[in-house]
Amino acid sequence: METVSTTAGTAEVREYAGFWLRFVAYIIDYVILQLLSSFIIIPILGALGFGFFAATEGMQAGDIGEEEALAMMVTLFSTLSSAALLTFILQILYFAILQSGSRQATLGKMALGLKVTDMNGEKIDFGKAVIRELSKLISYAILLIGYIMAGFTEKKQALHDIIPGTLVVKAK
Repeated sequence: METVSTTAGTAEVREYAGFWLRFVAYIIDYVILQLLSSFIIIPILGALGFGFFAATEGMQAGDIGEEEALAMMVTLFSTLSSAALLTFILQILYFAILQSGSRQATLGKMALGLKVTDMNGEKIDFGKAVIRELSKLISYAILLIGYIMAGFTEKKQALHDIIPGTLVVKAK
């Protein structure tokens, strides 16, 4: 907890959200994102499956040539890559739009009474929210150490908070 001066010149008590509270909020968001992603991935994989079924209908085990097999593998790889890319974009947009919105929080953070602010306690803009989300890739690359940092820094900031200059605080 910290008392800070606001831009209006008044004093405000700010309570930072710790690692475990943020972790639970992320689990809630993860479940929501998986449900949203299923509306993208299931139709894509379903269409792919029907396409493969139609292409292989009536074939015997040795009927498919190398070129057809390669074409099917390329189609499968490109379809799965497209689904993964769409899921990644959905995730970035989910976090960035909600955290830069009027409530300053994703659904998981809202459920736990948290919000994302800049270092002055103000709402962050969409660009800063996108930078915050893309910074999470660094934490993934360094074996999630960037997330664990939230348990040890003074203002309970993870690496993806430090890079864009944001805080996760308990909402009033």
